[in-house]
Amino acid sequence: MVPFLKLSGYNVKKDVRFLPISGLLGTNMKTRMGKAICPWWNGPCLFEALDAIEVPLRDPKGPFRMPIIDKFKDMGTVVMGKVESGSVTEGDSLLVMPNKTMVKVLAVYCDENKVRCAGPGENVRVRLSGIDDEDILSGFVLSSVARPITAVTEFDAQLQILELLDNAIFTAGYKAVLHIHAVVEECEIVQLLQQIDPKTRKPMKKKVLFVKNGAIVVCRVQVNNLICIEKFSDFAQLGRFTLRTEGNLPHLTFNDV
Repeated sequence: MVPFLKLSGYNVKKDVRFLPISGLLGTNMKTRMGKAICPWWNGPCLFEALDAIEVPLRDPKGPFRMPIIDKFKDMGTVVMGKVESGSVTEGDSLLVMPNKTMVKVLAVYCDENKVRCAGPGENVRVRLSGIDDEDILSGFVLSSVARPITAVTEFDAQLQILELLDNAIFTAGYKAVLHIHAVVEECEIVQLLQQIDPKTRKPMKKKVLFVKNGAIVVCRVQVNNLICIEKFSDFAQLGRFTLRTEGNLPHLTFNDV
């Protein structure tokens, strides 16, 4: 596990903590286990470790972003998703991207309860007017009108190759399936732009034609349909994606160039 995490870019000493637990018996999950069970462990239980994790900052006053994971018809069109930025209030006017359809918020629900407002990190259902449920797909984003999310068919990204298929070479023309927030879309690598030194994290001067496992590369990615995406440095949740090939997870990727 440690080599894989290091390859994925984690600082294992700083960002990763290992705990001995038993999901079957519940040992060291809710309460700390005794020395009779594990004499060498002096650390916290799972719940204590989770409570100690620093909650990431999200801006309730930022531009509204909610990737849509599902939709259905119920006295209007209802969409479901998690608020990643900004807040949504009954009566708000928003955009459904990437089709740029103006909608109005009729009601907001958290769990089964109707609420007046919902902020970042909350899973919500939003009832909309101005759009039919047939015109919404999973992966569309409910967005603020003043600062809408970017919709593209081509973008540059930095990728880290974790595991390619046997005898596969990552080069221009490589095809995969892209996963970003609620989007699943076929894509193609149209150009390798620059290789990054894994140790120094600085660009290498030599021209790059192909890369193999463990490499970090900046490349141009192309999809068939418009997708909603942000720079990783602006909205990590909407700029982090993965590429899969035949069910494998070969790439840990960031849209940040």
